Amino acid sequence: MARLRRRAGVALFLFTLFVFGTMMGLRTLKPADGFSDLAPGLGLDLAPFAERGERRAVSQPQPAGSSAAPAPALAPAPAVFQALHAFYYAWYGNPRFEGKYLHWDHLMVPHWDPKISASYPKGRHRPPEDIGSSFYPALGPYSSRDPAVLEEHMDQLRAAAIGVLVLSWYPPGLADDNGEPSDSLVPFILDAAHRYAIKVAFHIQPYKGRDDHTVHENIKYIIDKYGSHAAFYKYKTSTGRSLPLFYIYDSYLTPPESWANLFTQSGSHSLRNTPYDAVFIALLVEEGHKHDILSAGYDGMYTYFASNGFSFGSSHQNWKAIKAFCDSNNLMFIPSVGPGYIDTSIRPWNNHNTRNRVNGKYYETALQAALMVRPEIVSITSFNEWHEGTQIEKAVPKKTLTHLYLDYLPHQPHMYLELTRRWAEHFSKEKEQWLM
Repeated sequence: MARLRRRAGVALFLFTLFVFGTMMGLRTLKPADGFSDLAPGLGLDLAPFAERGERRAVSQPQPAGSSAAPAPALAPAPAVFQALHAFYYAWYGNPRFEGKYLHWDHLMVPHWDPKISASYPKGRHRPPEDIGSSFYPALGPYSSRDPAVLEEHMDQLRAAAIGVLVLSWYPPGLADDNGEPSDSLVPFILDAAHRYAIKVAFHIQPYKGRDDHTVHENIKYIIDKYGSHAAFYKYKTSTGRSLPLFYIYDSYLTPPESWANLFTQSGSHSLRNTPYDAVFIALLVEEGHKHDILSAGYDGMYTYFASNGFSFGSSHQNWKAIKAFCDSNNLMFIPSVGPGYIDTSIRPWNNHNTRNRVNGKYYETALQAALMVRPEIVSITSFNEWHEGTQIEKAVPKKTLTHLYLDYLPHQPHMYLELTRRWAEHFSKEKEQWLM
C-alpha cells in the first residue's frame, strides 16, 4: 500500500508539473504566434471594411530604403477609385496647434438685408462646446495641422473608396476670412495621401484680385512645387495625355473673355501646349454659365453645391441636359453629390436651403441621379465642410448646455463612409458596362 501511495503521489506531482508548464507556455505566446486577434471584436459591433485592421496595417509606415519587414496586415487595403473625388478643407485650427481656434469659431454671417439680419443671432461661436456646425466631429474641433488627424482622414477617405482628395487651396500668404494661410500644409497632405494610395487635386478658391493673370501664376506655382509628387493627381485624357486637373471655384466671378486669355489656344498668355497645360473645370451655377464656360476655353464643369434645387447646376433634374450640352461640345461634366445640407450654424437665416439627410436617402438619391448621366467623374461635397453640414466624415452625438447637435443615429459614425464605398463599387461596375 505504501508503494502504491508513493506511485500515486509521483503521478500527481508529474501531472501538476505538466499543467503548470503548459499554462506558462501559453502565457508567453506573442501576437506572431497566431493568437493576437482571437479575442478583439468578440461581442463588439465590428465596423465595415475592417477599419481597425486597416488602421493597424498602416500605422507604422516604413521610411524609404528601410530594411525592416513591414508588420503583417490583418486585412488587405481596400481599393480606391480615382473617378471619385471629394472636396477637402484644411482650414481648421485649435489651441494646441495654432494657439487658437480657426473656423470652429466661425462668424455668424449677417443677412444682406439689415431688417432680416436684425432678427438673427450675431457674433462668433465659442469652441469646444459651441462650434460653427450643426454636427459634431468624432475627432472633436481638430486642427488640420495635427498629423494624427491627417492620418485618420486618409484612413476614412480610403475606407470610403475615394481616390482623389480635392484640396481647397489659397496662394501662399492668403486665406479665407475665418482662417489662416495653409499652403505650408500641402506637402504633409501629399505625403499622407500617398501612404493610402490617394491622389490630391487642387480646388482654387477666390481671393482678392484673382484673375486670369494671377491664376496663371497659381498654376505655375502648384505644378512647379508639387507636380512631381507621387500623390499629385493627373487625369488621363482621351488623347492619352496625363494632365493635372484643377477645379476653379466661383469661376463666374471673372469674365469669360479674361479666362479665354489663359485657356484657349490663341490666348495672350495661354497655358495650352505648355508645361503648365492642365484640365480646367469651372463652376456651373446659372444656366447661362454653360456658354460662358465653353467660350472661356474650360475643359469641363462641376456643380459643387449639395443643396438640390439651390442653383440650376445643383438641381438633379437638370443634369441630363447639362451632360448633353457637355457631350456635344467636348466638355467634361462632373456632377457634385452631397449627403445633405444645413448651414444655419453660420447663416442662421438660410433655413430654406436646408436638405435633410433622411438617414442616407438624400445621399443615395443624389448618387443615383449622378450615375444616370454616365459621368466620367463624380465629385462629393464634401469630406469635411462642417459649416454647411455636407461632411461624410465621422460625426458623433453631442449635447451641451446650449446645443443639441445633429448626428447619424440610428446609424454608426462611419455610416456615410460605408454608403460612399458601396456606391463607389457600384459606379465602377457601371462604368465597365458603359465602356462595353
